[in-house]
Amino acid sequence: VQLVESGGGLVQAGGSLRLSCAASGSTFTISAMGWYRQAPGKQRELVASMTSDGGSTNYADSVKGRFTISRDNAKNTLYLQMNSLKPEDTAVYYCNAEKLVYYIDGERRYDYWGQGTQVTVSS
Repeated sequence: VQLVESGGGLVQAGGSLRLSCAASGSTFTISAMGWYRQAPGKQRELVASMTSDGGSTNYADSVKGRFTISRDNAKNTLYLQMNSLKPEDTAVYYCNAEKLVYYIDGERRYDYWGQGTQVTVSS
């Protein structure tokens, strides 16, 4: 699975951006996709995720009501619409794809990552 993000940039506080993540390869094996972010000096954190069927979404408390995750299965593309951006949203945003493989002794999770896209929100 290969992931390529786009859509990052510099925006003023209160503005909006939409991130895109194009997936290719064995996308039929993906069980869920999501967006993570990592600010300087901080750990990578989950921003939003969605199951492969789109039936379940999950958001970090800090972005609820402002960010929306969505996907276009025909284009194998994941999106993150970010509204009402704040300076604390500044980070490198990474697209993630999760694959679960079931073995006799249990399931294992494999993660795939994009290269990241910088989002900078100025005050």
